[in-house]
Amino acid sequence: MSAVHPGYAPPSGPDRPPSRSWIRRWLLVGTAAWAVLLAGLAWWSARTDEPTVREQRTIEQASSVVNAAVGRLVAELDGAAWAMTPSRVERGCRVTPVSAGAELTRGIDVLVAEGGERELLSKVADALPARWRAGVRDAAEGPLLRADAGEFVLVEGESTSPGRVRFAVLTGCRPTEAASGNLLPETPPGPALRAALQALGRPVPAQVDRIGTSCPGGAKAWTERVAAGPEPAALSALAPLAAAGTVVVDTPEVYAYRSGSDLIVADATGDQLHLAFSTGCSD
Repeated sequence: MSAVHPGYAPPSGPDRPPSRSWIRRWLLVGTAAWAVLLAGLAWWSARTDEPTVREQRTIEQASSVVNAAVGRLVAELDGAAWAMTPSRVERGCRVTPVSAGAELTRGIDVLVAEGGERELLSKVADALPARWRAGVRDAAEGPLLRADAGEFVLVEGESTSPGRVRFAVLTGCRPTEAASGNLLPETPPGPALRAALQALGRPVPAQVDRIGTSCPGGAKAWTERVAAGPEPAALSALAPLAAAGTVVVDTPEVYAYRSGSDLIVADATGDQLHLAFSTGCSD
């Protein structure tokens, strides 16, 4: 051990360890720089990257994908007896453990001959775009179609009862910006729906619910729906109106006919007679 003589400075060569305060200062600077870099990357990613999970896209942002998926299904159902169902927004689901959300569902009901449910599902699955990866499998409750419309939007199709198939387009639980979202626009009933109501001896309302979607080619498809009372109905009264067109379904409880691109479905299976007028994607 060398002694330090009076009048001489202490050694400061390479054997002397650096100051601890100097190390701490550089660690703090490096940590702060790293945090700024991460924050900048997160800001850039949030504004430029595509969503990687469903929870990053709101219902309002996904609605265009849902609308396009419904339009594609309508286009593939040309010739069938179908009617779009009202949009449904269910609230109260959990997007994350700390944030609530909602789920949007849109649907299409289709009538087919009993036993033809799987054939219809398979026909639609084969016609959907390849990127949807649509397929039909046999589940315990019957044949089930599943497809991916993109942006985490699910398409399902299933037989709800003999002779009936329902297609549903679902967003899953997502954040939502809207205060409400289950209102249907109303419109005066069109001539075809008015004539059907009159033939069945039912009053013609001033307004009916209208549901719309965009077709793949840019045209618009519509369904007008009305509940026409609980009294029994003789659906055969619609036969004269169908004479100039094509009868699609003819049973004691359901009657559907097509005239050009116009489709009328009268359904008396529930506690109310329901009529729907639809115009599809093909002229």
